[in-house]
Amino acid sequence: MADSVQNIDEIEQLERQVAELINLTRQLNDENKALRVQQGSWTVERARLIEKNELAKTQIESMILRLRSLEKD
Repeated sequence: MADSVQNIDEIEQLERQVAELINLTRQLNDENKALRVQQGSWTVERARLIEKNELAKTQIESMILRLRSLEKD
């Protein structure tokens, strides 16, 4: 009889642990989805900044060339 009660207690403990693991898995899945969305946003932002940087670089190079041509005159 005592073994039966002990087995029931162990089963109930295992059920609680499984439920806890299920909840943790759901939470981690939600966090993972949120991180993937955030990563996508950062990737888009990075591409935009690279493009902006390239434009600024081109403009600065153009200004340098104009200044050099003025120096020669």
